[in-house]
Amino acid sequence: MSALSSTQLENNQLAPWRSPLQIGTVTLQSRVLQSPLSGVTDMVFRRLVRQYAPTSMLYTEMVSASEIHHLRKLPQLMAIAPDEQPISIQLFDCRPDFMGEAARKAVGEGAQTIDINMGCPVNKITRRGGGSSLLRQPEVAVAILKAVKAAVAVPVTVKTRLGWNDDEITILDFAQRLEAAGVAMLTIHGRTRQQGYTGAARWDWIRQVKAAVNIPVIANGDIVSVESAVQCLQQTGADGVMCSRGTLGFPFLVGRIDHYLKTGELLPEPSAIERLRCAQDHLRGLWEYKGQRGLYQSRKHMAWYCKGFPGASEFRDRLAQLDSLELGLGILEEAIGVAGQAAVSTWAFETVNKPRLT
Repeated sequence: MSALSSTQLENNQLAPWRSPLQIGTVTLQSRVLQSPLSGVTDMVFRRLVRQYAPTSMLYTEMVSASEIHHLRKLPQLMAIAPDEQPISIQLFDCRPDFMGEAARKAVGEGAQTIDINMGCPVNKITRRGGGSSLLRQPEVAVAILKAVKAAVAVPVTVKTRLGWNDDEITILDFAQRLEAAGVAMLTIHGRTRQQGYTGAARWDWIRQVKAAVNIPVIANGDIVSVESAVQCLQQTGADGVMCSRGTLGFPFLVGRIDHYLKTGELLPEPSAIERLRCAQDHLRGLWEYKGQRGLYQSRKHMAWYCKGFPGASEFRDRLAQLDSLELGLGILEEAIGVAGQAAVSTWAFETVNKPRLT
């Protein structure tokens, strides 16, 4: 898709995505959502996303209902800061009673909606009957949904996939069953369980789901830029988009898409220096929130941030070994210097070689 202009929003009839999104009794002022991502969307990451997307729905990492049932203390994954609204807690399990119990505790922590994971493709989740395995057990999926709805007064949503594999794309029947059971919103990842995260997301199936139900449908999969979000909305007619892997090392994405849909203005792409400054904030936050464990977790995040400038791969290798806050901040500061020099050199080259008007 070519660069977006300030007039394309109305020319392409995107105005409907400017209005609020209604999820049951909850009204959202943004139609761009941050996906729950295991090992990523903790409170530190969500705080960064919130800086750029003040009204978007955020999600915790998915939480095991079994873990909640067996532990006396709620897991840190469920911790929500007072200023994080709107926010949802995502739960997974195959036992309706455990899910209902977990949902009540999640609402007690401040969740405005409860999201049920029926799409995770990871073996350790599907082997236990959770995630995308529920696509093969629609009766269990419906029982879980009904149990959660009976347990809480907030809207209950579901995130799922197209089906188990290409021979079992069951999403249309599955979506209609969930709608009949009272789900408030569906988020559809346009891949099968077998695909995992490979291959292109099949937005055409999301379009079919949208036509088959009368509840909000959110499109997920391959939303990596403002342009791809607009393409997806045009092709699917979905009520909004959910950003997932496109936000890894790039917590600006949700806010950039939201800003464009609301104003028609395409914000400048964050520079390598801006991304690296954000990485420093992320690193400090993980250290303050989780201590040494946060430093170890930060290694993958730092690698995602560290790209788009000369020598980025070398800095990624060094950050993959960081074991202290000071070391990580120092490496990032060094990378910022390199990225700054590269930006100056690029500006000088473009200025010298700029065509002259005659």
